[in-house]
Amino acid sequence: MPPALTPAGQPLASFADRLLAMLIDTAAFAAVGVVLAVPAVLVYLVVVMPDLLRVAPDGTVAQPDLLNDFLVPFLWMELAIVAISLVLAYVYYVEMMFRTGQTLGKKTMRLRVVPLDPAHTLDRRAAVRRFLVQNVVGLVLPGFSYLDGLWQLWDKPWQQCLHDKFAGTVVVKVAP
Repeated sequence: MPPALTPAGQPLASFADRLLAMLIDTAAFAAVGVVLAVPAVLVYLVVVMPDLLRVAPDGTVAQPDLLNDFLVPFLWMELAIVAISLVLAYVYYVEMMFRTGQTLGKKTMRLRVVPLDPAHTLDRRAAVRRFLVQNVVGLVLPGFSYLDGLWQLWDKPWQQCLHDKFAGTVVVKVAP
């Protein structure tokens, strides 16, 4: 059976290709997350641990205030990591998509995001919509990410995920 085509005549990407591209993107983003998180945790431990192991004048270990000495700084560190990660995710998923239609995973799998309507070009607004539905809605609605990714299996004729539908895009296989 020949592959399904977009209105512009381009072959649509398969579920397996899109899944592998997403796994590559996730691995790349996780590597960046580790580079951010490990130094942050090390600095946190160097700054916070002395407060947790304070010695009283009589030589005993003083009881730390776990809320103010441990939990609040930890939550601030986590908030900073999440904020930086969201900014980096925006750059990775929106700006790369807007400029080339590809992320690292899509480039590796030879896929490209294109507008469903062949008369249009991929704009930043569509890339932002795609990013918001694919990444942010999944944080708010548990299980949405799975539904979003699997939607392409029964979507006919364009094999779009929900984030593609919202942005008016499709994912196509490009020539090597």
